[in-house]
Amino acid sequence: MNVFKKILRFSAVALFPSRCPYCNKVIPDTECACKSCRGQFPEVCCTRYAIGGFLCASPFSYNGVYAKAVKKLKFHNRGDLAKPLAMQIVRAVSEIHGELRFDLVTCVPMHYKDKRARGYNQAELLARECAQIMELPYLDTLEKVKRNNPQHKTRGRDRAKNVHSVYALKDIESVRGRNILIIDDIITSGNTLGECARILSKGKCAEIRCAVVCTTVENKFIAPR
Repeated sequence: MNVFKKILRFSAVALFPSRCPYCNKVIPDTECACKSCRGQFPEVCCTRYAIGGFLCASPFSYNGVYAKAVKKLKFHNRGDLAKPLAMQIVRAVSEIHGELRFDLVTCVPMHYKDKRARGYNQAELLARECAQIMELPYLDTLEKVKRNNPQHKTRGRDRAKNVHSVYALKDIESVRGRNILIIDDIITSGNTLGECARILSKGKCAEIRCAVVCTTVENKFIAPR
């Protein structure tokens, strides 16, 4: 049986090799990127605050090859990119949130109709990979109970209104007293992550922090509102 599994794994690697999320070169499946792209990673991770004052860490600003990698994961059925991108999220978590010991990892949920249409929730793929790397449990703590307009198509003050009360807490007891890390793909205005954190905080969590692949503001420290 073990030999059969090894053969299957070898065949899968040969037919579908891991590729660098940023330049598409073939890489070992244990690596997060090719050597050239790793050498160009920003030395300092980005810090932001989601609305409500919840600290968010990210390894990259949302531009160039990093924005393209997120778009491939999000819109082009490249679930294979979740693991290498999650490795960089964990790097940012270690740098920005390193003083805090998390109890579980969760994600920004999608409405079930939208998830069914896309086939997956990219934030969930990232969160599950982060949880595995960090050796923490992953838990679906939230559900999206209302469909709304995409945030990237919503402007200014309407962004806060667009996400208000669209999420609900699944089980208060599962989060009570726990330090929770919320994962998403991008932070722009911070309203989505802020709303998710606000709903989670109703469960009397000990601490809530956030992490994403990219932030739209590079290495800027945005004060809580």
